[in-house]
Amino acid sequence: MAIQRVGVIGCGLMGSGIVQVTAQAGFQTLFIEANEDLVRRGLTRLRETLEGLAAKGKLDAVAKDATLARIAGSARLEDVKACDIVVEAMTENQALKNETFAKLDTVCAPSAILATNTSSCNVTAIAAATKRPGRVLGLHFFNPVPLMKLVEVVRTILTEEATVTAATEWVRAVGKVPVQTKDSTAFIVNRLLVPYLLEAIRMYESGLASLEDIDQAMKLGCGYPMGPFTQLDLVGLDTALYVAEVMFEEFREPRYAPPPLLKRMVVAGQLGRKSGRGFYRYER
Repeated sequence: MAIQRVGVIGCGLMGSGIVQVTAQAGFQTLFIEANEDLVRRGLTRLRETLEGLAAKGKLDAVAKDATLARIAGSARLEDVKACDIVVEAMTENQALKNETFAKLDTVCAPSAILATNTSSCNVTAIAAATKRPGRVLGLHFFNPVPLMKLVEVVRTILTEEATVTAATEWVRAVGKVPVQTKDSTAFIVNRLLVPYLLEAIRMYESGLASLEDIDQAMKLGCGYPMGPFTQLDLVGLDTALYVAEVMFEEFREPRYAPPPLLKRMVVAGQLGRKSGRGFYRYER
């Protein structure tokens, strides 16, 4: 199928990034938020982002205006009924995602592809909540979406091959590099990344080395662009804790168990960059 109209559910950090790259790639893009105030905020954030790119010379004025003209927002879920693909980018809540996809199933055309940007929820359960499980899959973008090239294309045991093909072609069309994976908790990247991040916390907890030295060691010793604690602060410690808990529940392996320090920092509201303090402090 030829995808022309794109819907995005949610216009937060991930959703707005997906809207941006989709519209910049030439697709008419409609995002859905919970209320009109959030719609206005989303449109303002996208406009400011694109104007910032133009001011830095990374996007010319014509392209900026054309991109903005392709973007619309709504507080009505049913407005995605004309979209060829809908990408859900809401909070990581399995029950909420299942409920949303059941509603999308009644709203969208039978040919429409329904995709979730989840990093940890069960994509098969999401598909089973619909009457079109063959048209449902995961498209896991990475943060920040405009900069990160990777998208994990996640197929369930119910996903039709034509759905995977069409979604993969669309991922390439928005300028991303797709990799194929089956539906298993954390997919490829987080299955490898999360145990590494958790082990870094355990290492720091044990007093082996300082935050700064562990970060520096992984940057200079392994060539990583940032150390584990800088990355944890960027991702959000609450997000890291949630993903770790989901992985531990699924696999029951000690390497996925959240360290006590991570749990306590989340309880204390030290969530990383978004709260102004995580393993490091940030000006707000």
